[in-house]
Amino acid sequence: MRPIKKIGLIFLGIIFFALVILLTQVLWNNLIPELFHGPVISYWQALGLLVLGKLLFGWHGHKGGWGGGGRWGGWRQRKEWKEKLANMTPEQREKMKQRFRQYCDPRRFDWREEEFDQQKDRGEKEDKQV
Repeated sequence: MRPIKKIGLIFLGIIFFALVILLTQVLWNNLIPELFHGPVISYWQALGLLVLGKLLFGWHGHKGGWGGGGRWGGWRQRKEWKEKLANMTPEQREKMKQRFRQYCDPRRFDWREEEFDQQKDRGEKEDKQV
């Protein structure tokens, strides 16, 4: 990349970051004092709010450096899982699939608990009859 492009990209990044800070300040000053009787903040206080928010809530899902991150992990973790699966016997793979199916059962989080309990009761009765 040519040096002029690098300088241009750096300049655009600085402008973008400054606009995000300004947007945070404007939104805060137009909403918080009116809704919650909170204080009006300066540009630098808006920058501090953004940094505090990033410290408390994370940096866009990136955990543990460049390779990890996100809810489901990064490319390193996927690579490790692929290696583990490649080294498993078919019986071990099937056992792991069953564990994931039990853990990821959509009924596990169903808000209609009565129906789930009825299905579970029916399953227990069928097991006793067999």
